[in-house]
Amino acid sequence: QVQLVESGGGLVQAGGSLRLSCAASGNIFSFDAMGWYRQAPGKQRELVANIPSAGSINYADSVKGRFTISRDNAKNTVYLQMNSLKPEDTAVYYCYARGILAITLRDFSSWGQGTQVTVSS
Repeated sequence: QVQLVESGGGLVQAGGSLRLSCAASGNIFSFDAMGWYRQAPGKQRELVANIPSAGSINYADSVKGRFTISRDNAKNTVYLQMNSLKPEDTAVYYCYARGILAITLRDFSSWGQGTQVTVSS
């Protein structure tokens, strides 16, 4: 099983910044993609940013220009730099990873536990 451990959430004032980190561990052969989703109270979970191993990085329109996703392959870690935060960014942010397991070479997908981001006015 693949484990994703998130960190970096917290309370910040509007206009501030946070940097989320997600470190993956387990019997991983390779990653197809890693990304971030968020879910606000009463709302459905939505994609924030996705960084595939091949192809283009994807951002939600609402965060484009403010958020930046990146990854450190040596650390199996994906980051989400969030700048110019707005109250509407308040949500639980979830890390997601998809790839191939070692040994069995079966596909996997895994979610982090979620980290709360709260942006005050």
